[in-house]
Amino acid sequence: MKNISTLIFLFFLSLSTYAQNFTYGAVTHDDYQFDRKTLDSNANAIVLKEFGTASIQLDDNTHSLVLVFEHHVKMKIYNKEGFKEANIVIPMYKDDSREETISDLKASTFNLIDNNFVETVMERKAVFTENRSKYTRLTKFTLPNLKEGSVIEYSYILKSPNLFNFKTWEFQGDIPKVNSEYLVYIPGIYNYNVSLRGFQKLTDQKVELSKECLRLSGAAIDCSKITYLMKNIPAFIEEDNMTAPSNFKSAIYFELSDVQNLNGGKTSYTKTWKDIDHELSTDKSLGSQMKRKDLFKDLIPVITKGTTDELEKAKAVFNYIKKQIKWDNYYGKYSVDNIKKALETRSGNVADINLSLIAALSAADLDAEAVILSTRDNGTVNKLYPVMSDFNYLVAKVNIGDKSYLLDATEPLLPFGLLPLRCINDQGRVINLKKPSYWIDLKASMKSVTNYILSGKMTTDGKIVGTLTTHSMGYSAFNKRRDILRYTSPDEYVEKLDERLTRIKILEHQISNLDSVENMLTEKYEVEFTINDGSNQNQFYFSPFFINPVSKNPFNLNERTYPVDLGAGSDERITMNITLPAKYQLLEKPKDMAIALPNNGGRYLLQSKLEEDNISLSQIFQFNNAIYQPDEYLFLKEFYSRIIQNQKTEFLLKK
Repeated sequence: MKNISTLIFLFFLSLSTYAQNFTYGAVTHDDYQFDRKTLDSNANAIVLKEFGTASIQLDDNTHSLVLVFEHHVKMKIYNKEGFKEANIVIPMYKDDSREETISDLKASTFNLIDNNFVETVMERKAVFTENRSKYTRLTKFTLPNLKEGSVIEYSYILKSPNLFNFKTWEFQGDIPKVNSEYLVYIPGIYNYNVSLRGFQKLTDQKVELSKECLRLSGAAIDCSKITYLMKNIPAFIEEDNMTAPSNFKSAIYFELSDVQNLNGGKTSYTKTWKDIDHELSTDKSLGSQMKRKDLFKDLIPVITKGTTDELEKAKAVFNYIKKQIKWDNYYGKYSVDNIKKALETRSGNVADINLSLIAALSAADLDAEAVILSTRDNGTVNKLYPVMSDFNYLVAKVNIGDKSYLLDATEPLLPFGLLPLRCINDQGRVINLKKPSYWIDLKASMKSVTNYILSGKMTTDGKIVGTLTTHSMGYSAFNKRRDILRYTSPDEYVEKLDERLTRIKILEHQISNLDSVENMLTEKYEVEFTINDGSNQNQFYFSPFFINPVSKNPFNLNERTYPVDLGAGSDERITMNITLPAKYQLLEKPKDMAIALPNNGGRYLLQSKLEEDNISLSQIFQFNNAIYQPDEYLFLKEFYSRIIQNQKTEFLLKK
């Protein structure tokens, strides 16, 4: 094949072990006794061997080209925690006319009994299929007769009508792998863009010529035979604060660039953004819906009545759409039917709602555009060339003066200009009906802000009585509003909150701006809580870290090879002032701290003191960045460790 373009280096080393599938059922004592310490002493299971092959073949039944993918895995189970690795799930594509199928599925468990390997073959009835979504169904099975120390093995053949993405191969999974090998046969008439993602690198790669691997219309076609090999692969460990794991796992990806037709012509599948712009602007489910200003022409004067400038007008339109159409919890970049139907039924997917918003903003003579993007759990998009299947979401963009605002009307509890956290994922593509499309950064427009203020006094029987006021903005306010509105009333929310807070009793409450999402959410609670049992009034310990304490470090890896992505910066402040009932000495207290992350990435400040009969504490906990790179990981880990250690200390008060 000419021109397989690749982002990875090529090796032409000839290894005798290349492209050799291993014999099914040939379990050895070496397999059974494999020492996990060579890879990961904490592993509950390890893939000993994994082999896959993919080729394009002519289907005898349909006489059309299909992708044939064979997968073979042998795995060692070390303990009961590893049993879950014997639950196998194979995703398969389907639509109204085409589907992927599985054949030749076999699975066995091997146990060593009296120095002989005894095979337990999985029964056919153990395999079942589940429809996951409109386009995805899952084939599931569990290996039988599992024991600590078992070796399991399975293989299958998958036939797919989808040639565009060939077949992705994930070298890295959630358990370590000793050997993972992938062999592909790509006909010379097909040109794929090939890329290796992830931190781990290939052990070797080999490219050969396979003569006459495919015959079409009597013509023999040669193939590129490519072998990818990776050895001693660590498990990919998912931690909090990350986007889709597929962004970071080591894997080979294929995307079809063009096909050389047998008659001499060429069909290109890698389009330019100019091509995509034309397609989207004329698409009846996207561009045509953006143009439906007629649906709002008569409504706009009513919606925008009383507004004095373009920003107020845009907010009025935004609030109107939020109230008119309820989100059905489906993503999408295309309207399901059309926005007229969504308005009539008052329900729609993401695109129905935000295309309605764009049309309404345009009807109000505002400069509105569409932004297509990929959500955090869907992975990042390819920016070298447009791949429309990468995008799964659409939001609105309105330009007012020299400012632009990104809007998503699916979440009524979010303020104007703040996207849902699921949308904060690298960059999106702005689609304008009259101008060329362009990239835009997807960033949170404000920090997540929370301020806690406690003012109270200590009683002689060891209780603190006072007022706890909480102010929330940004995602903090959004999450709190969502929590409160899950209940039938704020009173019920507070009642359940009181039940959960074992040490704190809520006597009175007041919640302000619950429905005014543009304003700060304020919660005011009259509280009472016990700090000691009253048995010793002369001397007692008292921990001041009972408001949102930092008790667990979210960063526990020795090394993280992918970024820490918080989505947005944050600022949390706690202020306490407590009046004591008599003269007390402060014998011990948490150490005052002032620690910072490198490059002004964040800080933690803690100060406490006793003056006369008043004990006070001030705490500031800030993250200034939304994203921290892997080389900053150990600083974050140490940052949390020092805070947690300090918050284990208490006040020691003596009368």
